[in-house]
Amino acid sequence: MSKEETTPASYAIIGFGPIGKALAKAFARKGVEVAVATTRAPESFAADAAAIGPEIIPATLAKALEADVLFLAVRFEVHPAVAQARPSWQGKTIVDVTNAYGVPLERLGGRSSAEVVAQAFTGGSVVKGFNHLGAAILGQDPAVQGGRRVVFLASDEDGAATQIGALAEKLGFSPVKLGRLSEGGLLVQAHGNSWGHLIFKDLVNFK
Repeated sequence: MSKEETTPASYAIIGFGPIGKALAKAFARKGVEVAVATTRAPESFAADAAAIGPEIIPATLAKALEADVLFLAVRFEVHPAVAQARPSWQGKTIVDVTNAYGVPLERLGGRSSAEVVAQAFTGGSVVKGFNHLGAAILGQDPAVQGGRRVVFLASDEDGAATQIGALAEKLGFSPVKLGRLSEGGLLVQAHGNSWGHLIFKDLVNFK
């Protein structure tokens, strides 16, 4: 029996800008507790967290990184610093919500930006997801006229994609798997100064 089946997973959002707050609203809407952290002291953003709901728990970065599932809602350029904050990511699932807009393609070495993130978080399971919508849309109730707002997921690990898909459904979204990071991941990432084909596509599943 897996850990997910025996004990509830713990969640954290790293980054508390517009996207981080939009994600926090999704958790609060369903009454799911989630830690939020930045490089600042928790007290500095406690009021903003409280304004979203009691489920949003301000934490130090070190404490938040103990969670089972981490939403990486920081600027793409910041992800190496977060990755270096733990000696090992074994057993962790990292949801890459970053967008590498403006990052020169040569810096990615021919890889998707999610593959670059996955290399940084050695030992962890990386899922690209929740990044194709702007904060204003992502922060809205995903229940839309009887349907559910779509979030795209890509991962090299089926188990991790399934885990985050189940979480997306719990939060009220309709997850759509796009395949591997090198395939579907390219559809939901920036390419230099342009966007992938599925970025900003606000789709609703009525099934």
